[in-house]
Amino acid sequence: MKKRFKTLGAATALATVLAGCGNGGSSSEGAEDTTKGAMDGYAVGDTFQATEDITLPILYLDQPNYPYNKDWLLWKEIEERTNVELEPTIVPYSDYAQKRSLLVSSGDAPLLIPKTYPGEEQPFVSSGAILPVSDYVDKMPHFQEKVEKWELEEEIESLRQNDGKYYLLPGLHENVWPDWTLLVRTDLFEKHNIAIPKTWEELQGAMQQLKELYPESTPLSDAYKFNSTLNLAATAFGTKAGWGFGNGLTFDESSDEFIYSATTDEYKDLLTYFNQLVEEGLLDKESFTQEDDQAVQKFVTGKSFMINGNSQTVVQYRNDMDKTLGEGNYSIAKITVPGGPAGQVMSGSRLENGVMISSKAADSENFDAILQFVDWLYYSDEGQEFAKWGVEGETFTKEDGKRKLAEDVNYIGLNPAGTKDLRVDYGFSGGVFAYGGTTDLLRSMMSEEEIAFQEDMASTRTVIPAEPAIPYAPEDRERVTLLSTPLKDHTDQNTFKFILGERSLEEFDAFVQELEAQGLQDYLDVSNKAYQDSK
Repeated sequence: MKKRFKTLGAATALATVLAGCGNGGSSSEGAEDTTKGAMDGYAVGDTFQATEDITLPILYLDQPNYPYNKDWLLWKEIEERTNVELEPTIVPYSDYAQKRSLLVSSGDAPLLIPKTYPGEEQPFVSSGAILPVSDYVDKMPHFQEKVEKWELEEEIESLRQNDGKYYLLPGLHENVWPDWTLLVRTDLFEKHNIAIPKTWEELQGAMQQLKELYPESTPLSDAYKFNSTLNLAATAFGTKAGWGFGNGLTFDESSDEFIYSATTDEYKDLLTYFNQLVEEGLLDKESFTQEDDQAVQKFVTGKSFMINGNSQTVVQYRNDMDKTLGEGNYSIAKITVPGGPAGQVMSGSRLENGVMISSKAADSENFDAILQFVDWLYYSDEGQEFAKWGVEGETFTKEDGKRKLAEDVNYIGLNPAGTKDLRVDYGFSGGVFAYGGTTDLLRSMMSEEEIAFQEDMASTRTVIPAEPAIPYAPEDRERVTLLSTPLKDHTDQNTFKFILGERSLEEFDAFVQELEAQGLQDYLDVSNKAYQDSK
């Protein structure tokens, strides 16, 4: 991937990303004077403070675990530091995507539209409802610095639409960082001298031993409708599935074209592996249909010994197991994601969910100040630390570069003695602002156990290069959706049937033919033409 990028001209690409798109307001007529409230000479390292008070409407995703509170220190401190009063439109977590779409499509969206993942901006591009932010990044020095310093040019290129512009300011991470993996009962592994598996094949062997020792158990009973585990395993098998299936396309570098993941030998091998686990009684069939709480109850009560999870669920499950099994009677841990036929690999992107800006912002006399505010809060080291940790001296302390929560503040078990919660009581470390940043900042809120997991993954796993983007023309985007949706539905249905043994894997070729009958070739043709045209 790096060689291919260099042959395209890395210097040209960098200029395009960081400077060539800095046309001021050339793509929009905008207001005659957009500089009211903006800082003169605003640069990297500066703390943004508007030269006059500004009220800025923002769409706010309301998390049930830390519901919106108008009295949060977060709001007060943002206003005091920046002279910007955020005016949130509150949308429940469960309705966010739908409500966001309705507001943007109707032209009623607030000026800032955060919590938008790469790709989710595409439906709004052709209408002109959202700003082509690539035209204005010359006004965002912290964003530009992070892209250049962390060599994120290629990832940013993947955001470009058919018109050559990008419409999302993504969260930026210094490095790829994995979170999801399998959680296992390490006490049972130690008790029976079973090695922690390093591959999916070794995992099957470990599960067979546990099944023999505990015949009434089912070693793995999973949550998330099995989509997270399928995603993890698919990477190691050289394909895509579950949460990572996406649009179903996988880039084949040898042919310089996209193929459909579910039609490959690698996908069949993945299905065969999990079908074997089901047949041997190692994988709970209910993993594909049960609610998450049901899977969790089986794990925390000792009926199963493995479940998919992340750094937050580890804390949750330990609290539950202290009650169900008794403190000291068990141990659980995240294991390094197993490798497979494709090697010791991991997928991931350094781009996080980010911010769309309504095209109406370009008509504001405060437009430049709005861009500076977003640049400071989301991309400066100071703004990122503030969004994550809060206010030094009140929610945390900092000595020799090391941050520590205040004595009475807790965050996901980081300071169990704390009686106040950083998110619930103060509004910091929420999902609307606290994304992206240096690896140091990311790990500053991790336990030693989690840091060890991160370091092991980084040192033993190779990151799969990002695939090239497919910037569809507006007239092709609806057609692609109409073609890809039934293909994915048919793939999902038969993936579960093959794994559960409801359909024989001898019929895999017939399954591929069924996809072809549903317009697979048309989908590939449109997608590959768009990819080739974009080059």
